[in-house]
Amino acid sequence: MGVDLFAKAGLHQAEAVLRAHGVDAFFRAAAERTGDSHVVIDGRKVLMAGSHDYLGLSTHPRVVEAAVQAVRRWGTTVSGSRPLSGSLVLHAELEERLAAFLGQEAATLTNSGFQANLALSALIGRDDLVFADARNHASLVDAARLGWGRVRRYRDLGQLRAQLAAAPAGTGRLILTDGVFSMDGDAADLHGLRALADEHGGTLVVDAAHDLGVLGERGRGLVEHCGLDDRVDLISVTLSKSLASIGGALAGPAANVNYLRANARPILYSVAVPPASAAAALAALEVVEAEPERRRRLWELAEGLHNGLRGLGFDTRPSTTPIVPVRFADMAAAGAFWAALFEAGVFTNLVGPPAAGTAMLRLTLTANHDETHLATVLEACDRAARRLGVPRVPDIPEVALTR
Repeated sequence: MGVDLFAKAGLHQAEAVLRAHGVDAFFRAAAERTGDSHVVIDGRKVLMAGSHDYLGLSTHPRVVEAAVQAVRRWGTTVSGSRPLSGSLVLHAELEERLAAFLGQEAATLTNSGFQANLALSALIGRDDLVFADARNHASLVDAARLGWGRVRRYRDLGQLRAQLAAAPAGTGRLILTDGVFSMDGDAADLHGLRALADEHGGTLVVDAAHDLGVLGERGRGLVEHCGLDDRVDLISVTLSKSLASIGGALAGPAANVNYLRANARPILYSVAVPPASAAAALAALEVVEAEPERRRRLWELAEGLHNGLRGLGFDTRPSTTPIVPVRFADMAAAGAFWAALFEAGVFTNLVGPPAAGTAMLRLTLTANHDETHLATVLEACDRAARRLGVPRVPDIPEVALTR
């Protein structure tokens, strides 16, 4: 007898658990977005405290106008892949600007951040080994699976050191890591990873999805923050967060980038980034450089959210970034808290296994928020905890942020 392929575990099972408790948290469609970081869902205006539009640029007039003008000039899509009919001077300009911004020799675009990471599979031959952080984003997990080599997952530098030391001589050794981990909000130890890569002849690739525009003196990410601009083999980025668009890119030494441009199927066989998206990302890059006060405001609000929640007895560790996790015993408890916040007019992200190791709410304030919005979120969390009898943790130390 065969097995029902649609009866496996997944998000639908978590949804079933939540709906049994009267919670409908996923795929909630917003009817309207406003520039002050609110959305309208089911006819109610709620504060969006779960967006990764970190710098608040998706509604910036300069970014919006750039997208509009690109549609008028080039239409809605190029309807082709980059090697063939899908290349525009706009794409080449964005690649050049991204490389310069990141302090790298070259960059190549993909049509999403997920696709940028999948393109890394072209590096992994049959005799190669992939060493992947156990908390990596699903796109890096899938990239490792798509490659022909064997995968080793590590939980800390000690385990990685032992795995690298045990690797057979003559094997390629690819180390894959998120810069900032999307669920826990803490940053990878890039200095330690670079040292191990150098010691064992490894190649280091960093996914900067959640640190581009956020970390570093100029917003170039964790690589800049660590002073390793010329020490990584590739940086993977998404345009959908701080750059207020859709798409992805890989940046690094020209030889490395050109290898992937010529060999990675997600680049060769996917339609190019739409003109509006490329133009929006270009404009967003200009704003990132021209308005550093947005990054400062983001970090001020992140510090206020972390320490405000810790003062209320919510443990947001290990995060040291604007991604603020609050953990719960199970999905039912997390769902009840999510629903209480939604009822109070605050929308957050409810996540659990397999995306996260445990049930949690993931909160983020952006540069479009202000101190009033911060106070609203903290008050809603306090009231929800009182109403639901959520256990508190006393005397949690204030957070020391990565910035």
